[in-house]
Amino acid sequence: MAKDTNSHGSRFDRAVDVFKNHGGILRTAQALRSGIHPDTLYTMRDSGVLEMVSRGVYRLADSTPLSNPDLVTVATRVPGGVICLISALAFHEITTQIPHAVCMALPRGAEEPRLDHPPIKTYRFTGKAYTEGVEPHELDGVIAHIYSPEKTLADCFKFRNRVGLDTAVEAVRFYRERKHVKVEDLMRFATICRVTKIIRPYLEALL
Repeated sequence: MAKDTNSHGSRFDRAVDVFKNHGGILRTAQALRSGIHPDTLYTMRDSGVLEMVSRGVYRLADSTPLSNPDLVTVATRVPGGVICLISALAFHEITTQIPHAVCMALPRGAEEPRLDHPPIKTYRFTGKAYTEGVEPHELDGVIAHIYSPEKTLADCFKFRNRVGLDTAVEAVRFYRERKHVKVEDLMRFATICRVTKIIRPYLEALL
């Protein structure tokens, strides 16, 4: 009997170590691939050792509260996506807009994510418009891919009919006030997004 108890405890200890090595948060598939038995995983959940962040995403219950829970959840559940537009502006602190859903860029043809929480608004990008300007940011131990401020500004002008031209112009103003201005990067991404003629007058006026 004591042997079983010790075995049970050692499985828990190993599983906790696996979670800690991944920043305290894992998808079910990641946990299983890392050697955590399904019974151990669900027992840890039922006993309160783990808490469910979103369907299929668990974290150690005694971890420090998440500073960016929505972005962490989306980055964990949709590792192939890139945080973009309003969500990226908010992350870089160059907007007054409050995102009501996580804006995520996906390559054309990618399967639409199915999450119960948080809400996601997806945008389809192709070629360099999808691959360029991606920055990895560590959020609560999880790597989230987020477009750079310069790429995000170009994207906002490209999707100005969906995010609002006023939002894009305001972001340029905040960018000038709060960031180191990288004109070459701005124009390079404007070229990639095919908005050079549209964005240039605003950049000349504000920068």
